Amino acid sequence: MPAYIIAEVSVHDAARYEDYKKLTPRSLQNYQGKFIVRGAQTECLEGDWNPQRIVVLEFPSVTLAKAWWASEEYAPAKDLRHRTAYTKMILVEGYLP
Repeated sequence: MPAYIIAEVSVHDAARYEDYKKLTPRSLQNYQGKFIVRGAQTECLEGDWNPQRIVVLEFPSVTLAKAWWASEEYAPAKDLRHRTAYTKMILVEGYLP
């Protein structure tokens, strides 16, 4: 069953966050992760949610998604993200009919 990591990101150091964006794709390879959404335009349809940046990652399974998030490959990028942005992040299981 696919799994998705959904992140709402508020960048406070745009220049250094660009380095994070360069590091992350390589870290996804061994975990079969891919970007579905990466910082595109958002539009609030209900409520008052107006995020600065939304990122959605897809993985083949929850196990692979969690393994990537905790991996040595992602650790340098994660550390940089923590220093350059405030992030809310969730993991959700997908659905296959």
